[in-house]
Amino acid sequence: MRARMVELSWAGLRVPAIADEVGCGQKTVRRWLHRFNCSGLQGLDDLGGQGRKRRITEEERSRIIALVKTVPPGRLRWEPVGELWAFDESGPAEWTLDSLAAAARAEGIEVGRSQIRRILIAEGVCWRRTRSWTRSKDPGFAGKGHGSSASTPSHPTARRSCAPTSWGR
Repeated sequence: MRARMVELSWAGLRVPAIADEVGCGQKTVRRWLHRFNCSGLQGLDDLGGQGRKRRITEEERSRIIALVKTVPPGRLRWEPVGELWAFDESGPAEWTLDSLAAAARAEGIEVGRSQIRRILIAEGVCWRRTRSWTRSKDPGFAGKGHGSSASTPSHPTARRSCAPTSWGR
């Protein structure tokens, strides 16, 4: 498209006609023609290095996403003999943004909770678990029924792919 702008300019068309032909704004045409006049064909290339550089690498992002899929160190598990135990009783029982950030920093990834949240949302990864009171292995457990009325609108956050839970730190 940029080369077409230059070609149409050489053919004698004015900026408004070039903008109509190419389907962009006049300011855009003027900018590219100016860059071509100053730098030749290299002026039509994209300028590299635009925008802020990422602070963490793709490999570190992948490690953060993989961390969410691990069992938190403080979560209770059943031993084969029937007793509960946790790998690290002082560790978090559930992943929260703060506990994920702390675990990532322990692995040498300098990242904050807000950046972890952005990464997980961008990747569609759910870090929240269903509340324990909403599920049970007890055959006599009766879950909550349907909503009170079909005409009652659902809360917008109810449509998220993640299970509802608290946002605690």
